[in-house]
Amino acid sequence: MAKDLLDKGSKRLGWAKTHMKVLAEVREELTAKKTLSGINIGMAVHVEAKTGMLALTLRDCGANVSLASCNPLSTDDSVVTALREQEGMDVHAKKGESDEEYYSNLNNVLDIKPDVVIDDGADLISLLHTKRKSESERLMGASEETTTGVNRLRIMADKGLLKFPIVAVNDARMKYLFDNRYGTGQSTMDGIMSATNILIAGKNFVVGGYGWCGRGIAMRAQGMGADVTVAEVDPVRAIEARLDGFKVAPMMEAVRSADFVVTVTSCKDVVAKEHLKVIKDGCILANAGHFDVEISRRDLDSLSKKKRQVREFVDEYVMEDGKKVYLLGEGRLINLVSGQGHPVEIMDLSFSLQALCAAYIVEEHKNLANEVYNVPKEIDEKVARMKLKLMGLGIDELSKEQMDYMSDWEEGT
Repeated sequence: MAKDLLDKGSKRLGWAKTHMKVLAEVREELTAKKTLSGINIGMAVHVEAKTGMLALTLRDCGANVSLASCNPLSTDDSVVTALREQEGMDVHAKKGESDEEYYSNLNNVLDIKPDVVIDDGADLISLLHTKRKSESERLMGASEETTTGVNRLRIMADKGLLKFPIVAVNDARMKYLFDNRYGTGQSTMDGIMSATNILIAGKNFVVGGYGWCGRGIAMRAQGMGADVTVAEVDPVRAIEARLDGFKVAPMMEAVRSADFVVTVTSCKDVVAKEHLKVIKDGCILANAGHFDVEISRRDLDSLSKKKRQVREFVDEYVMEDGKKVYLLGEGRLINLVSGQGHPVEIMDLSFSLQALCAAYIVEEHKNLANEVYNVPKEIDEKVARMKLKLMGLGIDELSKEQMDYMSDWEEGT
């Protein structure tokens, strides 16, 4: 069994490496510069093939890397097995971790006394501000991968609570325009279909939230033939969803005819007791947000008279009135619980940003305050230009006269 896992994980890592060509160029550059040589890097990410390649890249650039999962159900055990066979890789993760195991693994990562942290959801960063404050004193800085984590950290920054600088990788254009939209869109549908084997075409498909991730999910569901409704709290995004061709309705109204509901908001109780009381019989619920708080399992338990697992990653709840509701992946990130996460080429871009930002933190940390920073424009555009080159595409450049025109307020025509 262990040999089978090792073989499977090695092949997945190999496949990812073959298709992560931007990251390969970044590896070559950072190895030559030796920016990360001897640097301790602690990571809390979804441990699967693409993140495995990021960890191996950082190791190849000279860093000492310790890796844990950022979600109890998102780990690919085959990749963990393969990574542990790699020299210098310290991995603490398994699929189906208990809460105790989850936090134990995060603490194991912090035991290496990291100089730089790469986080997804800000749980490592949270520990460095609470139970592991002593490790924060030597930290040069951290990067955050996801919308949920960046939201948490900006609140901390506004309150003056941050103990070290943060680079918001999630907010880079080369991240959210592609990872959040195209990555989440494709991987969420992959996770839902893998878990259910249910036809998407012709179904009423509700998306809770129309940020970049919600945009991607709605786009892909519509492309597969679903009749898509968006539920939003932001009036501007609601108008955008309507003009993009989707129906818009409050969740309370939308769930009454929904065959699928997917939440992706970074907020709690998007589907809660009041919605479950009127939800359509047979509705399938899934979450693509980082934490398992968007669909209330507490309310599902309180309103149901019976619960059973009817398929791997599918729990059936029989409500008091006899209706059946299906929850996928315990309400956790469905694209990683039952899918393989974002496409390889998408994560090639995000993880190239992560590697370059780790180097940026090492080089610039003495000049950074304890605030949340955007990814420097030159790093964002560097990754874009690398990708364009690999795609065989060229773009125009402004002439000096055009640049002068764009910067001179006196020229009106």
